[in-house]
Amino acid sequence: MKNELTKKEENQIALMDKKELSDIIKPLSKEIHLFDSFVSGTLNVGNADIFKGLKEGQKLILQREETRFDSNTINIYTEDQTKIGYVPEKDNVIFARLMDAGKLLIGKVNSVQFKGSMPVVSIGIYMVDY
Repeated sequence: MKNELTKKEENQIALMDKKELSDIIKPLSKEIHLFDSFVSGTLNVGNADIFKGLKEGQKLILQREETRFDSNTINIYTEDQTKIGYVPEKDNVIFARLMDAGKLLIGKVNSVQFKGSMPVVSIGIYMVDY
């Protein structure tokens, strides 16, 4: 029969053998640019040399934290878990809501400048969508 359906005994899970699920999903993900902002609290970081090492396009980790000062606090870290500051309070409400709803947000360095001894770090905020 020309158009006959046949059952194959393939194990679909075998296609994922030796691969992490994140490696399989990665090609399906895209980063959606949401907003540009600055890193707040850079003067509170003990070692200003951290900012000299930041490169344009470098990925930053955004992590939620509720503090007694702001229930929408979003900390900003480098990929090696060095805290460099916060998303400014004036910008964080919608991003905190997205993160609380389970959305993955990341930051990327746009530029690093110094005004005197104060580091001014411009970042883009992105939502990783699958």
